[in-house]
Amino acid sequence: MAYYQHLKVLKNDHVSEKMGPEFLNTESTKAVRHLHCSVTAYRETPLVSLEVLAKKLGVKGIFVKDESYRFGLNAFKGLGGIYALACVICEKLGLDIHTTKFSDLQQPLVRESVSHMIFVTATDGNHGKGVAWAAGQLGCKAYVYMPKGSSPYRAQAIQNAGKAEVTVTDMGYDDTVRYARHMSEEHGWTLIQDTSWNGYETIPKRIIQGYTTMAYEAVHQLGEYGVKAPTHIFLQAGVGAMAGGITGFMVNYYEKQRPVIVIAEPEEAACIFESARKEDGGPHEAAGSGETIMAGLNCGEPCTITWPILRDYANFYAACPDYVAARGMRQLAAPWGNDKKVISGESGAVTMGLLTMLMESWELEEEKVMMGLNEESVILLFNTEGDTDPASYHRIVYDGAYATP
Repeated sequence: MAYYQHLKVLKNDHVSEKMGPEFLNTESTKAVRHLHCSVTAYRETPLVSLEVLAKKLGVKGIFVKDESYRFGLNAFKGLGGIYALACVICEKLGLDIHTTKFSDLQQPLVRESVSHMIFVTATDGNHGKGVAWAAGQLGCKAYVYMPKGSSPYRAQAIQNAGKAEVTVTDMGYDDTVRYARHMSEEHGWTLIQDTSWNGYETIPKRIIQGYTTMAYEAVHQLGEYGVKAPTHIFLQAGVGAMAGGITGFMVNYYEKQRPVIVIAEPEEAACIFESARKEDGGPHEAAGSGETIMAGLNCGEPCTITWPILRDYANFYAACPDYVAARGMRQLAAPWGNDKKVISGESGAVTMGLLTMLMESWELEEEKVMMGLNEESVILLFNTEGDTDPASYHRIVYDGAYATP
């Protein structure tokens, strides 16, 4: 395990060669894409090619899937929320999610029949905004609970996104999830959570499937650039729902050409890293303080559905100090040459920060070589959020907060 300036990198020596989970293959996620494509606000998000940066770092290509454009929500999580809510409503009304269009669910008689439904979730910002937006689109109400210290701007953005009542609790993220679960059981509300536990797996699976639309778009957009398969995919993880969903989809899609998967987490909330480090196969809580600027990744307990995927198919795990995310934000905000600017928040940029550290720090040369990062490498990153906290974005990008040591 490498350890440099508090950045830790761990190699997985037990990567499976089997196919990924069936629920994340192209056929099983067809209904997801059918539903998403029928949403009025649906557009493919851009895949940005950073050609000048790639040359500077000595690799063949760097591509960033920019989810800050998704549904006008400045983040990707509406993909999971809207698909999960649509599935719940289709089941209630006896509709087939494989053939139902989103416009079908917005018909007056349908909206009237589901208007009494109430959804509830816990969030650090982006997931709650996605759920609030989806509920509002369908004429339903949502209760959204946020952990202590949540940005007032993110809380207001959730209220603005849809018909939601937002409460910032005095608890950390994982306890806030437990509170949302309690409220759902006490009031009969439907819990829409992007993590899972024993007995609560169906809705998280649908949310995870929902995230695969951005992977499906990305592989076809790469094809338009003449890329048959990326050599490396860097994915950020909180509970690991997005990272596990994309990993599972990519393993299935690329089969024998599967890329090297690198998972990045906040140093102080690295539950996937800690679970991998234990090497007993089970999920484990993060060992850190839970204090990080990466609010969207500040989760202490892994999703039980996706942890086995990340355990079996991710090649490397990295626990990243906050300066790594800040470095990535500045790199994307001030691109080299004619490269396009990408506005990325803390959670969206940590993978870029990690990539540049690996390519430019001689202290990480051994890890770079182990990962096979070289002049033939084509790297895919996902910018999962834009400037979801503008004040923090300004402090980091323009004022230089969290400078690289």
